[in-house]
Amino acid sequence: MTLFGFLFITLGITSFLISAIGLLRMPDLYSRIHAGAKSPTLATLFIVLGAIFLEPAWAPKLLLLAFFILATNPLSSSVIARASHKADLPYLDTSGVDGLKAYDEDASKGEK
Repeated sequence: MTLFGFLFITLGITSFLISAIGLLRMPDLYSRIHAGAKSPTLATLFIVLGAIFLEPAWAPKLLLLAFFILATNPLSSSVIARASHKADLPYLDTSGVDGLKAYDEDASKGEK
């Protein structure tokens, strides 16, 4: 059990490292939000799983923690991206298509 615990913790640390590299390498805010939300969520879950293997008595609390991380981390990154889009922060999309803007315009027409 100890071996599996340390293996999952090592996987979590590696995932955090990859996320940090992604934050430094990505060109715009929206890509950085993606790198800063998806990989750390996985890394945190790996570390929680490793802690469960190391201390099985903590499993209920750690599973509750994992649930809250799964529920809040993607949601918060989505809210930050949406607020950034509404603030007209630039992004590196050369297609000229803004799907969220079209969605917002259609939604506002439906409300009138």
